[in-house]
Amino acid sequence: MDTKKIDLKSNQRFINRELSWLSFNERVLNEAKNSDYPLLERLRFLSISGNNLDEFHMVRVAGISRQISGNLKIESADGRTPKQQFEDVTNSLKSLLYKQQIMWTDLKKSMLANNIEILSSHGDLLAYKKQINNVFDTKIFPILTPLAIDPAHPFPFLPNLSSSLVLLFKNSKKTFFTALVSLPPKLQRFFSLIKNKNIFVKTEDIILQNIEKLFPKFELLESAFIRVIRDSDIEFEEEAEDLMVSFEVALRKRRLGSVIGLYVKESSGKQVLNFVKKKLKINENNVFRVKSIIDIESISQIIDYTKSDKVFKEFVPSFPQRILDYNGDCFAAIKDKEMIIHHPFESFDVVVKFINQAANDPQVVSIKQTLYRTSANSPIVKALIEAANNGKSVTAVIELKARFDEEKNIRWAKDLEKSGVQIVYGFVNWKTHAKISLVSRKEGKNIQSYVHFGTGNYHPITAKLYTDLSYFSSNKTLCEDAGKIFNFITGYAKPNTMKLISFSPLRMREKLKYLIRKEIENKRKKLPAAIWIKVNSLIDPEIIDEFYKASIAGVKIDLIVRGICGLRPGIPGLSENIKIRSIIGRFLEHSRIYCFANGGTIPTKNTKVFISSADLMTRNLDRRVETFIPIIDYTLHQKVLNQIMIIYMKDNLLCSELNSDGSYRKTTNKENCFSSHEFFMNNSSVSGMTEKNKDQTLTKK
Repeated sequence: MDTKKIDLKSNQRFINRELSWLSFNERVLNEAKNSDYPLLERLRFLSISGNNLDEFHMVRVAGISRQISGNLKIESADGRTPKQQFEDVTNSLKSLLYKQQIMWTDLKKSMLANNIEILSSHGDLLAYKKQINNVFDTKIFPILTPLAIDPAHPFPFLPNLSSSLVLLFKNSKKTFFTALVSLPPKLQRFFSLIKNKNIFVKTEDIILQNIEKLFPKFELLESAFIRVIRDSDIEFEEEAEDLMVSFEVALRKRRLGSVIGLYVKESSGKQVLNFVKKKLKINENNVFRVKSIIDIESISQIIDYTKSDKVFKEFVPSFPQRILDYNGDCFAAIKDKEMIIHHPFESFDVVVKFINQAANDPQVVSIKQTLYRTSANSPIVKALIEAANNGKSVTAVIELKARFDEEKNIRWAKDLEKSGVQIVYGFVNWKTHAKISLVSRKEGKNIQSYVHFGTGNYHPITAKLYTDLSYFSSNKTLCEDAGKIFNFITGYAKPNTMKLISFSPLRMREKLKYLIRKEIENKRKKLPAAIWIKVNSLIDPEIIDEFYKASIAGVKIDLIVRGICGLRPGIPGLSENIKIRSIIGRFLEHSRIYCFANGGTIPTKNTKVFISSADLMTRNLDRRVETFIPIIDYTLHQKVLNQIMIIYMKDNLLCSELNSDGSYRKTTNKENCFSSHEFFMNNSSVSGMTEKNKDQTLTKK
């Protein structure tokens, strides 16, 4: 690529979104190589890369396929047609699948050296024939349904992500027939053979070794182990009177989505594979051959079943001291001083406690809550139900369009509605992605409000793994702005003014452009000008061009972008003032932080600091309800800027730096390694402490 020819008019100034995502997942995969991690945690990274790739295939590849089948000529921001994207993405996807298999082979060797064995060879399987047969007879055979495929038994529907054995047999009369054995969804993918020993075998190998019990007196000629990937993006009627009914119908259709990928083992028989391709109506472009294991995400089961200490030592997050100092009274602690909690290094339990206290406090009059994703047995939902049962006015904004959580959210909506919670499904065309909990409490003759804003979901499980920020405040203006956002969602009431918070889809894009352009203006005035931003994705073309213009003007821009990034840094005359890094480690980076020098140097008290639920993607800025919240309180400003953001900027162990050609290089300095995750795990909060316990080393700049 000739970077000299790339300018603001060239579509080559953008990195392709899909290829950037695949690059991110390759960085996740590469964490499985990290010998500093315990062995089973390396296995977990490999599994995560497989799970990520499944979703990418079901949604992004499916979307491109639909563009092609619809004969759409829409080009991506970087100038690729749908057919060009499909070809490039498919090649990259197959390359990544190959690398996953190589990684699996390498990890199996390391596991064997640590007395964790995965049997696969014919000799090993025969050596444990008795144990394997016992597992089949007691745990597998009763739940299998062998199916002959003939005119009386048509080829069955194979659900999305389902795995099956397709078999070609011959009987004593030399008559051939094809059969199929589908693995039930809840059937284990690995079985332990000997108690107190880490010896495992794959389920398909167990079945094949016992195939004569399913099909007596037949000779097995060929077999193929296959896995089906279907189009799983859903569509719904925009004018549907009942949004929940529309989504329930769409979810049923998702299970019937067209096949866009067939994963098969390289050793599969040619005849049965051709048979399957014909039945599923797919061509060779949709076939993905792998060497060893067709569902790499399933290896996470080995971690669960293995008796080993080769995992991360348990990390116990701290709980905000200020709330403890107020005898657990969240409202008193927040009223005394605002707090920002840094998850998972500080416990998400404080969020649950806040909502639980609101549910049971007799002085609380109302609770308004957004729910985008939450856990299966969500304590947040239980608290809202309890609040409604206690006679409080409870409104829950439930986003049915949270991909792959739609069914769970529908169930929660029904349970909440039965308890008297006012359910709102948000907008048909926009997702409600903002994370807000607003509590109104009667105090004396007045109503005092308390608000929680999050950069992540109200999900106690993922909150132990994702880095996010929780902001608690009783600031009157912030609470009023939060109330206006709820009124916008529930009653389409567009606020005339917002005093502190900007939100999409109405004002956030313009606010961001204003802040970037202000840095350009300051640079022209010969004032310090810089931007620090941490997000998960940067793909919006307009915002990318604003960054390019700022770079051309001389503004120094440091971006931490975990995943997709469409901006090319380091191009002379365009982006030589932009540096982009990705941080991947033990915890999934998820917090969104925006910092603008504002005429001073970063980091100082002049710096404008914001937290947000939004990434820099077109969908976040134009098609979602998102919040963009200023951090004004001095202590909180110090925490976000001087204790969180600056630590990420110093990280040289978990970082990869983006090159102008779209590739990444590790930035590790082996002589002076610094991990942001290790630092946060070993250093306690400041904002969660009372004034008397606060770290006195913090001074104003």
